[in-house]
Amino acid sequence: MFKKKYLLLFFVGVSLYAQQSGKKNSRSFFIIPELALGKTMEANTGFPKTDLQKSLFVSIGGYNQSSDQRWAAELGYPKTGLSLGITDFGNTDKLGLAYSVLPFVEFGLFKKRSDRWNVNVGMGAAYLDTQYDPETNPFNLAVTTKVNWTFRSFLYYDFLKRRNINWRLGIGYAHFSNGHTRLPNQGLNSFLINISSEIGKQPAVSQEKSGIPVPKKKRYSENYFSFRAGIGQNVLSRIFNDKKEVYSVALSGGKIINKTYKFGIGAYYRFYEHYYDHIREDGELISEQVPEYKEHPFRYATNFGFFGSAELFLGHVGILFDFGINIYKPFYKIEWQLSQGFFYQGQYARLGELNSYYRIKRTITGRMGIRYYLFNTSKSPKNNVFLGATINSNLGQADFSELSLGYAYRFGFKEKSK
Repeated sequence: MFKKKYLLLFFVGVSLYAQQSGKKNSRSFFIIPELALGKTMEANTGFPKTDLQKSLFVSIGGYNQSSDQRWAAELGYPKTGLSLGITDFGNTDKLGLAYSVLPFVEFGLFKKRSDRWNVNVGMGAAYLDTQYDPETNPFNLAVTTKVNWTFRSFLYYDFLKRRNINWRLGIGYAHFSNGHTRLPNQGLNSFLINISSEIGKQPAVSQEKSGIPVPKKKRYSENYFSFRAGIGQNVLSRIFNDKKEVYSVALSGGKIINKTYKFGIGAYYRFYEHYYDHIREDGELISEQVPEYKEHPFRYATNFGFFGSAELFLGHVGILFDFGINIYKPFYKIEWQLSQGFFYQGQYARLGELNSYYRIKRTITGRMGIRYYLFNTSKSPKNNVFLGATINSNLGQADFSELSLGYAYRFGFKEKSK
């Protein structure tokens, strides 16, 4: 329960503090009320019938034209902020309501031709008041936990622009799922259209109008080394559905470009408590398929591999994407058969097939999330500490949700004029 509360507070704190990064004048903030309508897609066969989905969001944020930080200029002065919303999925009895909090970033599109197009991306946490229940709500296989990850991506068009208010139409996608902390977890996916009004006066970029100098066009590069340790949670299958811990450590290094873009490579090591306990307790399939695992349960409960990493720095905030290869994850063979199998009345009637799709998912790993840095990344601090909230996956399918603490060291700073 502590982790769920921390996840909500983490996303709120990250966004609110990020809005204070850099200098802003008194007219640099905005508020956006938004009404969205759409359709909740069926998550499984027999999924509860739904009417029109309705969402009401209020977003508060800042225009970063008046920011003196390099990342703002490098990214074309995007808007950043926090969205708070409530969603009715179209069936309050079986799907209920969702209460969301999402830090977001919004970029302008086609700026050389028009200033009316924008794309908005947000990732955060949501509280859902109705979940799957095997007796009272057996056909809602989408959500099994109260606290879930949520993701929104929208394309906006400003169809009516005024001095202090812009009226906008949008089309987009929303997703809710728990990151494999309890099964079933098919997720809720929705396609939406919306109308919103952006209330606030956008300041000018130039020094003469804003009173704050625009960062000089210079190219910066520096190297980094990073270490992190994390603790996550997941479940093994719908039968073995108790949450247990995943412990991880990772080392990485690479290059930071223009104080904004970070690229690197690294290695990770993980220990799955579910794997270890299943082996020690001689669980399903152990004696039949891999009896040798019982002699070294710790070894076969581990996983290591290599990854490539990309991160976008926004002051104190980092948006992270990792893509990697599992070199060693022997227990995934057992996990796949159990999690993808068909069971009836608590017993497995058919195991998951060890086909080519299994082999790809066993090999490819991904990681996506958000970090909060103690020191502003735009100032190129030599030493920095960060907190992270991430979701880890096997080829796009959630593996475990994780909270991490890490250290980053920068060196080899270089500056060149363009």
